[in-house]
Amino acid sequence: MSKYHSGTEEFRVEGERLVAKLKELLHEGNIRRIIIKDKDGRTLIEVPLTLGVVGAILVPVWAAIGAIAALVSEATIVIEKTDNTS
Repeated sequence: MSKYHSGTEEFRVEGERLVAKLKELLHEGNIRRIIIKDKDGRTLIEVPLTLGVVGAILVPVWAAIGAIAALVSEATIVIEKTDNTS
C-alpha cells in the first residue's frame, strides 16, 4: 500500500458542508480538478483548475456549488491532485 501519489481522493459530505469542505481542500493546494457527485454517483459539476486560477474567475462556480449544496442532502467530492513533491 502506497503512502501518497498523485491521483484522486473522495470525500462524502452533507449538502450544507459542501462549500466549507471545498474551501478547506482548495486551501491545501495541488488540486487539478474537482468533481461533485450526488449520492447516486451522478456527476453534478466538474471544475478543472489550473495554476493561478482560483480567485475571481471561480465566483460563478462557487455560486453553482452553493446552489447544488442547497439541493442535495449528501454529495461526494472527488478531487484530482497533482504531485509536486521534489
